[in-house]
Amino acid sequence: MERWRGRVAVVTGASAGIGAAIAYQFQDAGLTVVALARRKEKIPEAVNAARTAAEKRNRSQIGKAPSPGKLHCLKCDVTKEEDVIATFKWIRENTKGVDILVNNAGVAGKTKLSGPESNTEQWRSILNINVLGLSLCTREAVQVMRERGVDDGHIVHICSMAGHHAPPPEALGWGMYYASKHAVRVLTEGLRKELVAAKSRIRVTEVSPGLVHTSIFDPLDINQKLLWNSPHLNPEDVADSVLYAIASPAHVQIHEIIMGSTTKQL
Repeated sequence: MERWRGRVAVVTGASAGIGAAIAYQFQDAGLTVVALARRKEKIPEAVNAARTAAEKRNRSQIGKAPSPGKLHCLKCDVTKEEDVIATFKWIRENTKGVDILVNNAGVAGKTKLSGPESNTEQWRSILNINVLGLSLCTREAVQVMRERGVDDGHIVHICSMAGHHAPPPEALGWGMYYASKHAVRVLTEGLRKELVAAKSRIRVTEVSPGLVHTSIFDPLDINQKLLWNSPHLNPEDVADSVLYAIASPAHVQIHEIIMGSTTKQL
């Protein structure tokens, strides 16, 4: 991570879980982190909690950089184009630009694709956050990179194992969520091909974890005790994989990372 020290990383969905874990690891590695969330007031506490959790597991990045980087917390709803444009305008004017973007903001949702139990608003929410929000942030980040002549930037999409197969019988009602994660995989490869065609060396990586212990399922009607008694990953496990891809040599592109618990078959 030495070559990234002092450079700027943007992390969406940084007010909890995976986003907060990635933000703290970037900051501790000496980067300037622009952490985005609809609830920006929750970001500092979430980042500190992620750091504490990692320290308990002896996984903290503290001590690997002479001094930690800066943390900027901004309110941004990635589903609103005006928010995204205003956010990247702030980044242009107040930082050195964008060198890394991690599209982590996402939502889970259970709603059937047919019948009276289907919910159009929930479909729209899933697609707006998981697909369109990711695309808006990617477009703006790449534009800022090109304006500054950054040719070694990195875009990371946090996807899911749900993007790698069809919903199993026990996932009845999760079709739209699975579809959104399949879209993320296609968008990853579409972006990579566009950048290669433009002779850009900006790298693109998709990280697909299995079940991760985060608050994403809190609003849903799910047995939480049963859920977290199942084999699962922790947010810092995913953050470690992101750092692995980012830290790889500039001539190496990690296309995809698929990860899950050692005690559960993918």
